[in-house]
Amino acid sequence: MRKIISFSILSSVKTLSHILFRGKFNWITPAPNKPWSQARLMVFLNHTSLYEPLFIQHLSFSFLWQLVGRINIPGADITLNRPIVGRFWKMMLPNISSVTRKKDDSWINYLNSIKPDSMILIAPEGRMKRPGGLDKFGKPMNVKGGVADILENLNDGAMILCISGGLHHIQTPGQLFPRLFKTIHMNLVYIDIKEYKEKFQLLSQRERKMKITQDLQVHLDNNCPKETS
Repeated sequence: MRKIISFSILSSVKTLSHILFRGKFNWITPAPNKPWSQARLMVFLNHTSLYEPLFIQHLSFSFLWQLVGRINIPGADITLNRPIVGRFWKMMLPNISSVTRKKDDSWINYLNSIKPDSMILIAPEGRMKRPGGLDKFGKPMNVKGGVADILENLNDGAMILCISGGLHHIQTPGQLFPRLFKTIHMNLVYIDIKEYKEKFQLLSQRERKMKITQDLQVHLDNNCPKETS
């Protein structure tokens, strides 16, 4: 039943997104004919708004059905503890796990929850970018090392970088209603996980984590499509 409810919500969001917004999605690296069928890890970069489920308009209904059965997401406890927004996210994505920014066991518990067939989605910046380009504390946005931790346990399939053009032109943090009929942009990067990890196999785990984090930061800094007005 939870899977059906989740699929119904995601399908509704996809349909509304098609009706209310125009999407421009661009693969900036070579990709196979059916790239999403190989996806094990989706890395969402340039996190700007809780309206970002609008980007699922690019995904097929058949992929959404697979997604609700396999997806495993670490979500910020601050968001998931909100009475309305948090409940909606839990209904839409029932396998979302609450993770804190404190030095506790929440991240280790999340890593242990990943199954061999899990399809993981993560926003590795861990916070939202405000219109000025910084987070709500006035600090620069940067990629954290969570993706590298996840990759330690993945040996096949694809990592797909989903690099958002931002949604501040549609909704900024604190704004109650979104602006409709705007264009949303996303650049996509297909990375074979096995080949990607081979580049770092001679490094220590700590060095691998640093190099992978630096590589994702380069994509975040250089491959975001421009946000439109």
